[in-house]
Formats: sequence, C-alpha cells, structure tokens
Amino acid sequence: MKLQIRQLQKKDHKKAIQFALKGMHFDWYLDNPFLLYLYGTYFWYMELLRATQVIAVYAGKELAGVLLAEIYEEEKIDTSFGKKLYVRIFDFLQNLSYKGVGTYDNANREMYALYRKRTTPDGELIFLAANPGIKIKGIGSLLLQELECREPGKQVFLYTDNACTYQFYEHRGFQRVCEKEILLALGKKEVPLECLLYAKTIPCL
Repeated sequence: MKLQIRQLQKKDHKKAIQFALKGMHFDWYLDNPFLLYLYGTYFWYMELLRATQVIAVYAGKELAGVLLAEIYEEEKIDTSFGKKLYVRIFDFLQNLSYKGVGTYDNANREMYALYRKRTTPDGELIFLAANPGIKIKGIGSLLLQELECREPGKQVFLYTDNACTYQFYEHRGFQRVCEKEILLALGKKEVPLECLLYAKTIPCL
C-alpha cells in the first residue's frame, strides 16, 4: 500500500497517542492502563501545543505515522485552552506523585545548555511515532524527508534515550551531541536511563 503525506485528521489524535505509548515504551514506567492513557494524552497535548509543523503519513485511510516539530519564529498550530489546562493540571499532579520526572527534565536541560554553547538551533523535533500495526517500511524516513523539504537549512535537535530506537536517527544523519546517565525514580520503580541529545543541519535544496 502506498504511503501519502496528508493533513492529520482530528479523529486520529487518539491513534497518535497509542503509537507513542507503544513506540516510546511508556508502559515500562506505568502499570495502570488508565494512568498510562492519561499520561499519553498529556504527552501528546504538551507536544501538540508547541508544534509549528504537524506532518502525518497515511496508508490508505489508516494513519501510519506522525511527526511534530517546533521551528522557532513560526506560528504554533494549536492554541487550545482546554489542552493547556489539561497539561497544567497533569504537570501539577505528576510533580506531586513522581519526583523522578524532574530528574529526566533536568538532564535534558543540562544537555541543552552544553549544546547551546556550541551553536544556536532553529528548532526541535518533538514527536515522531509510527503505527506499530502497519508492516510497511519507511514511515519514519518519509516523515523526516517531508520535514526536510519544508525546512531546508535549519538546524534541528531532539531529545531521546536509550530505551527508544535512537539508532534510527543516527542512520539518518543526526549526530549525538550530548549524553547523560540518570536513575529515574517512578513511584517504587527505579529505571536507569541514558538521556541523549541529537542534532542535524537539514541540507539546503
């Protein structure tokens, strides 16, 4: 089946959340399915509110993958008050319940500070997830290619960790700029992670 770049349909937002839950291994950190869905919704809203580029790939009528990017000085696509309120409430509750989340965020901030000493980025790749139920190769690559067509010459970066398929980015020209080992405490769980920051200057057309 042929893959096509199309506008993300509102009805497919829930599917994008499910892609993230599986592809980013959020289920490693949360056992409760209800809390897992709430967190997935929070993560999706948080990134969607930042996004200036929303790129979707479809295989026929089925959503195959989604990419969100924030390119500085471009207008945000979604400014929903309801989403902002959800994110604020979840942030508050999360900070009360899971102190380890701050450890992850602090590691990213430290890596970003080191990265900024060397260069000034034009934007950030903030979400990339593919449909695990579609056995078609090249979904992630097509999403990145579309972003590169839209933003030639821009330097973009992303945060990831060794629990995710960071090798995907290395195979597509991203360079590892910073790394930091942490111990993520989530309730009674302690998860060792290596936080990573990758960057790439998109070739000019």
